[in-house]
Amino acid sequence: MDLSALISHYGLLAVFAGSLLEGETILLLAGYAAHRGYLDFAAVVAVAMLGAVIGDQVWFTLGRRKGARLIARRPWLGSRVQRAVVLIEHHPIKIILAMRFAWGLRTALPIAVGMSSIPWQRFLLLNLLSALLWAPLVAGVGYVFGTLLSQHMAGLHRVEHWFMLAVVTLALLLHLVARWHNRKP
Repeated sequence: MDLSALISHYGLLAVFAGSLLEGETILLLAGYAAHRGYLDFAAVVAVAMLGAVIGDQVWFTLGRRKGARLIARRPWLGSRVQRAVVLIEHHPIKIILAMRFAWGLRTALPIAVGMSSIPWQRFLLLNLLSALLWAPLVAGVGYVFGTLLSQHMAGLHRVEHWFMLAVVTLALLLHLVARWHNRKP
């Protein structure tokens, strides 16, 4: 099985898994893959929206049920989370709609929203709206990037798979380094 067949076969699964966390890189690449015909653009958007909403609802629930315990075990987070909760309480619509576009905070913000007094139904509605804006926008950027890139770089199709693999690998490494750095006391 070659790389294009792997992308066609497992691409949507990768989009879903990536969207559960911070899926911008995967979604950009999926938009590019849709441009190249490996994936269906509408399916990419739908799967990304589903994964993003489910992921954020899980983080919200974690914040609602275990947020206080999480802060108790990490006291240095307490003041930061409290500031975030105050901001969320004062500007819930803006924060919840923008949280999906706040790279690096996609898991922290839903946890903080869960610790606020925002009802889960309101969060779900705003979460859906945010995903409805985010998924086609990010996937669309990847699609347009693919269009522009293919217009200016002849022969790109010969190395595109390796480029996509390199981007995913680099994104995973950066994510792991950031997690390792944030865990240090």
